[in-house]
Amino acid sequence: MELTCKLYIDGELEGEINSQKEVNIGKNGLVKGSVKAQRLVVQGYIEGNIDATRVEIKAAGHVKGEISSSELIIESKGIFEGNSVIKNSTVSTSQVKLKSDIAKS
Repeated sequence: MELTCKLYIDGELEGEINSQKEVNIGKNGLVKGSVKAQRLVVQGYIEGNIDATRVEIKAAGHVKGEISSSELIIESKGIFEGNSVIKNSTVSTSQVKLKSDIAKS
């Protein structure tokens, strides 16, 4: 599904969503598939890969999959199962050292 407008889902959808604006998954929303959007707000359930500038998982929201975003917000009681990748990060993973690694040096 290719969109240039906002999308609100409060039912079931299976497939790929590509939006230049905001995608909002309502409390009764169930999405299985990948989502690419400027902003994604999850109040329901999504299973799949997410690529968005900003991702918000609300209190009733549940995300299962990989999130690639510049900004990830998870409210209290929001659920995220999977991996998160930060887009446009100036620090590479190889440059980051954990305190335990530094203490061993």
